[in-house]
Amino acid sequence: MMLNTVADLMTADPFAVSLKASLKDAHDLMREKNIRHIPVIDEQGILQGMLTQKIMIAKVMGIMATYGANALERKEKYTVVEDIMATDFASIKPEQNLAQVADFFVSNRHGCMPVVDENNKLLGILTSSDFVRLAAALLS
Repeated sequence: MMLNTVADLMTADPFAVSLKASLKDAHDLMREKNIRHIPVIDEQGILQGMLTQKIMIAKVMGIMATYGANALERKEKYTVVEDIMATDFASIKPEQNLAQVADFFVSNRHGCMPVVDENNKLLGILTSSDFVRLAAALLS
């Protein structure tokens, strides 16, 4: 198993949501697909932000604290991803060296990094789980 670049390990064509998707849509996608990070893209597939489980939990807790649990479903439907997504995040290129990216993950405690081309078009996603699966394969 020879893995040298991000492209060798990343998940290509990851699940993503649009800027105008609702928090409920994103929440349902995370639950159905058992994922913790969702890239947010525009109509051209250009990466605009990231929505993480941590961001979503904070938003849901805030809604419940402010409006009560009964309002959660309604508020989730009318909260758009664009309003809560993270816009300050690192992205990587598919040709980057995997060992260097692994070091960056460890040093910066990242759970995931979107993989983009030179125009910031979403190509894939690399997560800490990908590295754990790689380690498990190498150890067996």
